[in-house]
Amino acid sequence: MTMIFGVPLAVFMGQLLLGLINGAFYALLSLGLAVIFGLLKIVNFAHGAQYMLGAFVALLGSRYLGLDYWLALLLVPLVVGGFGMLIERLLLRRIAHLDHLYGLLLTFGLALIFEGALINLFGVSGASYPIPEALQGGVNLGFMFLPIYRGWVLVAALAVCLFTWFMIERTRLGAYLRAGTENPALMQAFGVNVPLLITLTYGFGVALAAFAGVLAAPLYPVSPTMGSSLLIVVFAVVVIGGMGSILGAVLTGLAMGLIEGLTKVYYPEAANTVIFLVMILVLLLRPAGLFGKEA
Repeated sequence: MTMIFGVPLAVFMGQLLLGLINGAFYALLSLGLAVIFGLLKIVNFAHGAQYMLGAFVALLGSRYLGLDYWLALLLVPLVVGGFGMLIERLLLRRIAHLDHLYGLLLTFGLALIFEGALINLFGVSGASYPIPEALQGGVNLGFMFLPIYRGWVLVAALAVCLFTWFMIERTRLGAYLRAGTENPALMQAFGVNVPLLITLTYGFGVALAAFAGVLAAPLYPVSPTMGSSLLIVVFAVVVIGGMGSILGAVLTGLAMGLIEGLTKVYYPEAANTVIFLVMILVLLLRPAGLFGKEA
């Protein structure tokens, strides 16, 4: 049996794959948070609840409307993102001129409302969402068995992350977004509808969370608490990468997933805390984060 540092190769690669899958979710959710904070300076504590809403809308759409997985991947982010745009338009815009703490408290309150409402309606036990038929089964790689759906999640998450980074950093639309949040008065003078840009940006960040929720539904039990258990870890990932750094969110999310997976192999007791230990170390050595800009 092939061993790597005293661990069977199949076990090592299996945990590495699991770490990459978790890292893909960390990257997607961190990306949404980084987009919202980096461009709008909103600390969106409802992000975990919006991820949970994505999974729930996919589940309920499947049960009551016959919505299949592939349509859910397209429609659920639009629906939940549209709901996020309403939140920005009706609530967040009213406190935009106040300290960031007010936005954090408002979104935290919204997260509690969403979670509490769904617990009252559906309880805390998780429900299962079927893996689409085309992605069932797995591939024998020789040294391990790779479930096709887990491979799809990794590819889909990376593709969305790269698309988002390219759109914000390399296109004219991204330039308008950055300029509109840095100097809104100037952009308004040039005829750009800055309030609409802000609403669309928040909606896009929420849609990323919902997309991650649809991807997660076949892998994890769909429950009202699935977002709150992940949110703190995602915030730690964002802090490590640098608040508002798009590239930092993606790379750090993947790296933290791998580190967490490897920790489960060699020191399982620390697997749930290793990301926070890394966060403390980064804050001590580089307070702005690995990819953040010093103030």
